[in-house]
Amino acid sequence: MKKKVLVLTGGASGIGRGILDHAVRAGWHTAVFDLPGEALDALRDTFSMDDVTTFGIDVTDENAVDAAVRKVAEPFERIDGVVNCAGIGQNIPFNETTPAQFRKVLDVNVIGSFIVAQSAVRHMSNGSVVNITSVSGIQGSVGRVAYGASKGAVNTMTRIMAVELAPHGVRVNAIAPGPVETPMAQKWHDEKTRNDWKSRVPLGRYASVDEIASMAMVLLDDNLSSYVNGQVIAVDGGFTVSGLMAP
Repeated sequence: MKKKVLVLTGGASGIGRGILDHAVRAGWHTAVFDLPGEALDALRDTFSMDDVTTFGIDVTDENAVDAAVRKVAEPFERIDGVVNCAGIGQNIPFNETTPAQFRKVLDVNVIGSFIVAQSAVRHMSNGSVVNITSVSGIQGSVGRVAYGASKGAVNTMTRIMAVELAPHGVRVNAIAPGPVETPMAQKWHDEKTRNDWKSRVPLGRYASVDEIASMAMVLLDDNLSSYVNGQVIAVDGGFTVSGLMAP
């Protein structure tokens, strides 16, 4: 059986790394696009080139993305899936956020996702695109004006892509995670932040990376999600549907 071919951005760490592990176990050949660095280099020592290829590129550089996508597609004569997981965040109050800071987040999170998806879709005759967004793109969050706006934009882009690409056999959906137990969260979320999140999530805990990755794999699998298109699926323990939590 031929391997399916996946383009995965931000696959060197965090949620993206979890998706990479799941994709390899499911038999996908995965091309990881991420910034050059130790995390990306480590993938070369961990995985066979038959399973994973790596590209140290900035997703906002359309020329670099196009060149990398062509290198991925040519040997297989196709691409079967895309997961846009690369992104950056900021926690800065509205009145203190500068236009330059706002533009930087939009450039990576929105324009980068657009560039990668558009380039890859040219090599797809069917398959699935999954955009990783956030509950911050659905609910208002203090200090997340740029990040939340960027994820809300990708949610809308997901719906438009789904309508336009469906006639070409390509489904497009988004996953909006709530709090996730990533290395970055472990580093930056203090005890108060953790308790605040847990008090507002009905399941009372953070998601594991595997729980987000599992949903991504479902959306990539045409046997499991062939009629799912244009959806923003909150994998958030119930955060976005909860009202006031009773004591």
